[in-house]
Amino acid sequence: MKSVNRFMLVAALAMPFSGCAEGPEPNAVETISSAVVQSDTTKAHEPADPSEQKADEMPPEPAPTEYNELTNFEKYVILEKGTERAFVGEYTDLKDPGTYICRRCNAALYKSDDKFSSDCGWPSFDDKIEGAVEETPDEDGQRTEITCKNCGGHLGHVFLGERMTKKNTRHCVNSVSMKFIPAGKELPPVVKKPAESKPEEVPEQG
Repeated sequence: MKSVNRFMLVAALAMPFSGCAEGPEPNAVETISSAVVQSDTTKAHEPADPSEQKADEMPPEPAPTEYNELTNFEKYVILEKGTERAFVGEYTDLKDPGTYICRRCNAALYKSDDKFSSDCGWPSFDDKIEGAVEETPDEDGQRTEITCKNCGGHLGHVFLGERMTKKNTRHCVNSVSMKFIPAGKELPPVVKKPAESKPEEVPEQG
């Protein structure tokens, strides 16, 4: 009799623990499932991480508005219309393929395909990139100055009728006025200075 009672006592004590092994109550299962569904729905509606946006969806960066810093000698040539000494320029004899840009504002000026050896001591081109270079007669009328159309920086002078190439034109450019970008390398963004607003004219009092 004592053995039977002892067996019943052990069975009664084991019942709560066997229930835990069968899993949570039905209501608990429904609560967990609902939480998982709600979490997935929330993630589906979360905005995408901006860093994961595709490159073609990213807004373009605004163009820089400050000109490149210049050394004192670069300022002398580009801003004060000085001249670099002959046969000392960095690009006088350069024959690599690429693009020559303005040192001050990065605007593309000349292509290497239009560069030729003139033996004059400065880089020479018989053509310019369309719309990139401004030509202005000197005050004495003897030569024609060439400047960057975007920023007005001094480049050198242009000469016609020398019969050095079929185009019969020679843009004689200071190396220091330009920077060379090798073919295949991306050109830097062109610096665009905001237009200066003119002060409003005050009408004269009659």
